[in-house]
Amino acid sequence: MSKLLHGCLRLTIVALLVALVTSVAFLAGFVAARAPLTLGLTVVAAGPADNEAEAFHIFWEAWRFLERDFYGDLPAAQEMTYSAIRGVIDDLNDQYTAFLDPEMASIVREDMSGAFDGIGAVVSMNNDGQLEIIRTLEGRPAAQAGLEPGDIVLAVGDTVIEKMSIFEAVALIRGPAGSIARLTIKRQGIEETFVVEVVRQRIEMVIVESRMVDDGLAYLKLSEFNAQAASKLKAALQSLLAEEPRGLIFDLRDNPGGFLDVAVEIGSQFVSEGSILVERLRDGQDRDYLAQSGGLATDIPLAVLVNEASASASEIVAGAIQDAGRGILIGEQTLGKGSVQLSHYLSDGSELRVTFARWFTPLGRAIHEEGLVPDIQVDMTEEDIKSGRDPQLQRAIEYLRGLTSEK
Repeated sequence: MSKLLHGCLRLTIVALLVALVTSVAFLAGFVAARAPLTLGLTVVAAGPADNEAEAFHIFWEAWRFLERDFYGDLPAAQEMTYSAIRGVIDDLNDQYTAFLDPEMASIVREDMSGAFDGIGAVVSMNNDGQLEIIRTLEGRPAAQAGLEPGDIVLAVGDTVIEKMSIFEAVALIRGPAGSIARLTIKRQGIEETFVVEVVRQRIEMVIVESRMVDDGLAYLKLSEFNAQAASKLKAALQSLLAEEPRGLIFDLRDNPGGFLDVAVEIGSQFVSEGSILVERLRDGQDRDYLAQSGGLATDIPLAVLVNEASASASEIVAGAIQDAGRGILIGEQTLGKGSVQLSHYLSDGSELRVTFARWFTPLGRAIHEEGLVPDIQVDMTEEDIKSGRDPQLQRAIEYLRGLTSEK
């Protein structure tokens, strides 16, 4: 079934190396709309039009010479086809239009289930086309093996992954539980690269975390917008609101995105009316996604935590809250993933994701390669992370404490 994929400022995608990366998993930075009706399995003519057949004649002419003359092994016909598709996509210069072979496509679909085999790390593709570890999950293989935020993964086994798509890189890192991922790492402050071997394991993602914090304030963290996220978040909200908190901290840091309809449903828990986002198609037409009725937390004082790994669906929800004046954003500028991909599953199980639109906040602010600027800027340093300090959360507590004490 086709899905509208929306997904992640720095040509990056957050992903959780859980088997791959999904920041939760791996898909970092995307929003997938489980689209209705006509957006089912896309059917198109498989054969070339007359003018295309003529243009591709030169391709087959060159291939026959390679078959006849090349001194060495040639790829199988299937891999040749995949390579040709990837070559065309490379020329488009679009980070988010991508081709996934059947294995990679299967991995990506598994990510949104909330459980997968991998190493347990949130990753992003940085501006230099390198896979960077954003954070490791406590108690999981990546953390146990000594990987740290800021580490660059240069190769998996003997395969160099620099300049690969996020999907290809993550697919290499993922693998069956119990198998070993051999990662070549570059770390700031260490001149030589080094190898880390990580034993993959089955990882169950904790989608929602909630608790009461200082001064009667509630804390709610969402790790990704997967199929279970809306129901789990609403259940957590109900429990928190039963405690009659004075304010709510909603943590969207390191959240790479997920399903568009889930983003709308979750955004509607905090914004009671108006748009959650606007989608602009390639022909200039706009589509409004309106807030749904019945939100649970549309009045409580609200602060939203964001950082540079808050992407796509996270930016949709944070942008809606900011534009509606429902709460303020605290932390760091978000990733800036505002393009929309239509996903086509091909007949052999492979997947083609094609950028066909961009999305904007309700007030028309562009997100793509811009991101959201927080109302209160608070940086999180590596020293903070290593020492267990959280100045962003502390600033949110101070803000809500001051806001509620005025009433």
